[in-house]
Amino acid sequence: MSRKRIIVLDTDKCKADECPYQCMGVCPVNRTGDECIVIDEETKFPVFSEILCIGCGLCVNRCRKLQHDAISLVNLPTELDEDPLHRYGQNAFALYGLPLPKPGAVTGLIGQNGIGKSTIMNILTGALKPNLGSFEDDVSWDGIIERFKGTELQAYLEGLKEEKIRSSFKPQNVDRIPKVMKGRVDELIGKLPLKDKANEILETFEMSSMKEKNISDLSGGELQILAITAALSKDADFYFFDEPSSYLDVKQRLIMAREVRKAAKDAVVLVIEHDLAVLDYLSDYIHITYGQPGVFGVVSKPYGVRVGINTYLEGFIKEENMRFRPKAITFPKIAIETEKKKKFIDFPAFEKGFEGFSLMTESGTLHKGETVGILGPNGIGKTTFIKMVAGEIEPDNEIESPVKGLKLSYKPQRIVLSSDDQLKGVSEFLEDAIGSKIYETGFKNMAKNIGVEKNMDKLMQSLSGGELQSVFILRALWQEHDIILLDEPSAFLDVEQRLLVAKIIKDHITTSEVSAFVVDHDLQFMDAIADRIMVFEGKSGVEGAGKAPQSLMQE
Repeated sequence: MSRKRIIVLDTDKCKADECPYQCMGVCPVNRTGDECIVIDEETKFPVFSEILCIGCGLCVNRCRKLQHDAISLVNLPTELDEDPLHRYGQNAFALYGLPLPKPGAVTGLIGQNGIGKSTIMNILTGALKPNLGSFEDDVSWDGIIERFKGTELQAYLEGLKEEKIRSSFKPQNVDRIPKVMKGRVDELIGKLPLKDKANEILETFEMSSMKEKNISDLSGGELQILAITAALSKDADFYFFDEPSSYLDVKQRLIMAREVRKAAKDAVVLVIEHDLAVLDYLSDYIHITYGQPGVFGVVSKPYGVRVGINTYLEGFIKEENMRFRPKAITFPKIAIETEKKKKFIDFPAFEKGFEGFSLMTESGTLHKGETVGILGPNGIGKTTFIKMVAGEIEPDNEIESPVKGLKLSYKPQRIVLSSDDQLKGVSEFLEDAIGSKIYETGFKNMAKNIGVEKNMDKLMQSLSGGELQSVFILRALWQEHDIILLDEPSAFLDVEQRLLVAKIIKDHITTSEVSAFVVDHDLQFMDAIADRIMVFEGKSGVEGAGKAPQSLMQE
């Protein structure tokens, strides 16, 4: 069988009118008189023939040399001997395969962002009818079902055809909830089909008190719990949870997992999750999604949980002799004692009281080139401490901010865009914050490594949660600063991105000899990034106590 190729054109990046059409000029097939690349008369974008393409990559290289990088050409694995399940159009993203939904079980999906997990969700909820790669013709449901005849998917797809599948969906980016829902939490709870169940779930999370709050005043963790509660409080055949652990602390993640597992008793449950410990605890079996983000995605066969996670980390599917990542993902096995001893600042003990909540933190020292990680439950005062260090909140004991007179960069917990920022392009948004630095080689290299470069021409409002997180982290790293404060930078990032971002942040802190406080709930991420740890204890929403920074080696 000849090797199949897929060519994807990112129309947000394509500058065909500026080139003009140099991809056509360098194509050897076009030079022989065949039409491998032609111009679409309506859109004026180039159109690539995947049948005539010989895979030379000259068009890709020329586009990259012009710094447009709009063309992706990938030789597909020979194992993909069938047409895609769905393709969004000619020279657009293609998805191969679907996970097997099993009643009474939780199916976990693990894979990079941009690999087709949202497309899978849209198909399985009935929001998107798959076209079997025939994007120009209407494909009948009978044809779709015939493709999966004799498999566990057949009955499920027949249910979609007859519109008998009732679905409930927990979205990824919970930060957007206040933009579409107004009023108090208890008013929303009262409108849910199973409001008694919703109240029970909030009580299980020990978050009943949040019912008295306005939705606009909720923290990231509270928004996540509200979204999970709303999804579970519907009578459905199919429950889909997109990254339900983001913003949740360790205890809340375990509660979430137990509540989601309860839903699987009488329904199909599909969960996208990047926290491997949560995925292990939550799932009955796992599908790996692999491919190239924004180009194509492939859904593997189902695996047992441990085998699936280990296969994903290894990046190699033995049964298919398929390597989908150049090397395995590895985690440090032991903590390393920090050797950073050059004092940067002493920070004082803080005291702060709000209505119904009080916080006391111990004094400590922050060294040059050091990252201090901050761990603890939600509602315990971690973000309040960060804001007191930053000078955004004044402590009750009238202590002057320890960073007064220093340049500070701060990435908040919730990624919320103003109405003006939503309509800005990514490059404009970054340039407004850091000026001409976006044209420097160092910035461009980091933007490429962190995955922002490919989105520079997109509107901020079109970005996913993970893409927005990467933009905000990049902005924080390139704003002038002596100290940087990062609140939950791993939220919405996939496994590869979390390790990459941890390395980028740690390298920046070390080489620049600036210092950092980082709040996060992902213990593997924290282990990769932190030199020392501050632990916050107490009773969530009532009182908190922050301990002085301590060694990772401390027992």
